Amino acid sequence: MISFGAATPSRFNPGDAEATLLRTAEDPFPHTRSIAVSSFGRGSVTDGKRAPAPLRRRASTALLAVLLGSALAGCTAHPDPVSPPAISATPTLFIASDSTASDYAANRYPQSGWGTFIGCALTGVKVDNRAIGGRSTRTFIDEGRWNALRQSLKAGDTVLIQFGHNDASKSKPERFAAPETSYRQNLVSFIADVRAAGATPILLTPVARRSFEGEKAKADFPEYSAIVRELAASLNVELIDLESRSRQLLDQLGREASRAYYLHYPAGTYPAFPKGIEDDTHFSEVGARHIANLVAEGLAQSAAPVARHVSADRRDLMIDTPLGSSQCR
Repeated sequence: MISFGAATPSRFNPGDAEATLLRTAEDPFPHTRSIAVSSFGRGSVTDGKRAPAPLRRRASTALLAVLLGSALAGCTAHPDPVSPPAISATPTLFIASDSTASDYAANRYPQSGWGTFIGCALTGVKVDNRAIGGRSTRTFIDEGRWNALRQSLKAGDTVLIQFGHNDASKSKPERFAAPETSYRQNLVSFIADVRAAGATPILLTPVARRSFEGEKAKADFPEYSAIVRELAASLNVELIDLESRSRQLLDQLGREASRAYYLHYPAGTYPAFPKGIEDDTHFSEVGARHIANLVAEGLAQSAAPVARHVSADRRDLMIDTPLGSSQCR
C-alpha cells in the first residue's frame, strides 16, 4: 500500500495543483524509487528497477485520483484562515479631513464644506464624510477617528485624505505634525491601512485659502503639499492636487470676486454670524460646491475605480447663486 503524509493546510491554487498533477502523470514515482511487483500483484517499494508499463499506467491513474481528491478536500476541509476582504455591493467614498470638507448643521449656514456636496457628482456610491473641524492627522488618530474609519472599510471603497491646515498649527501642539516627520508618517500609515482593507486611498493636497500675493493666489502650506505629492509619487497613490486646482480657481476669480466663495458677510446677514464674519479659510455654500467640483474633476481623471462613478453633468456644483441649503438642487 502506498501511503501519503497528512496535507498541510494551505491556499488551494488551481494553477499549482494542475502543474503538480501534470508532472505526476509523466512518472508517478521519483527516479530513485519504483514499484517491484510480486507474483501476487502487490507492490513494494524498492530501488533501481521500474515497474512494468501497464502497472505504471494503473498506478499513475490511481495516484492522480488520490492527489486530485486530496487537493479538492483541502479546499473544503482547510479553508484559508485569512479570507480576502468582502467586496462592498455599493462602494463607499470616505472622507478623512478637517473643517474645509466637514458637514455643518443647518444653524451654521452658510458655512459649508466641500465634502457635503461631493455626493452631488457621484452615482452608485455612498458618501461617508468623517471630516471634522480643527483636526490634523495627529488628532484624527489620537481621538480614535481614523481607527473607526478603518474598521468601517470594505474592499472596493475609496478614502479621500486631506489634511495640512491644522497640522501646521505650531501654536497648538496637540494638533501640530511636522511635515517631514509626523505628518508624513501618519499619511503613510493611512495609506497602508486603506490598502490592507482592499480599498483605494486618494491623497489631496491642502485646499487653498483665499490668500493672495499681488493678483496671484499663493500656497499657505507648501511644505505639506510637497509631502503629499512626494508620497503619491513614491507609493503609487492617486493624487488630487487640490491646492493647485483651487489656486487656479482663485486666480480666475480674482481677489474681489473670490470673497463670495469664502465667509465674508456683514453683521446681521445670517443668524450664524450675527456680528458678521471675515474668514478666508472656510467656504460659503457656493465656494464649497465649486471646490467639490474640483475634487470630482480630479476623481474623474484618476485611475481609481471610483472614477467611473463620477457624473459628467455637474451643474449642481457650478452654480453662482446659493440655494440656501446643502441639497444638491
